[in-house]
Amino acid sequence: MNIDEILDNIEELLDRSWSLPLSGGRCVVDADKVRDLVDDIRLNLPSEIKQARGIVADRSEIIDNAKREAEQIVRKAEDRARALVSEEEVVKAAQAKATEVLSQAQMKSREIRQAAQEFSDNCLLKTEEALMKSLTEVKATRQAFRNATAKAAPAHPPKQG
Repeated sequence: MNIDEILDNIEELLDRSWSLPLSGGRCVVDADKVRDLVDDIRLNLPSEIKQARGIVADRSEIIDNAKREAEQIVRKAEDRARALVSEEEVVKAAQAKATEVLSQAQMKSREIRQAAQEFSDNCLLKTEEALMKSLTEVKATRQAFRNATAKAAPAHPPKQG
């Protein structure tokens, strides 16, 4: 069960709770069930964190692939340049082409790296927003339970005769 499903269960539990008469809309919930659901949230948070780590690992893999591809392009350009060293004019053309290919490879590498970083940052941002939303909902629910408990408790202990 993921965090959203657990939070849905908490909402459902609140919806099924019964209202206390003359309490201004306060209701009674099964505290053990709520505690179990909060424990489930705590157990599921690490999976969200693992997912974020996976995104970071994917980003690193994309960058590594881009570097390997750029190195391969550079090697091909260098090999080709060496093969064309037979004449001065051919050498000049080969050097210009190698520089162009190297420049293109570096530009492509930068583009791939930037795209990978933007993708990773976007995924991490979405994960962060989901976690923050879930945390906010949990805090609000806890506060509501605290408020309900505080109002349900007697203001003064009963007098003993």
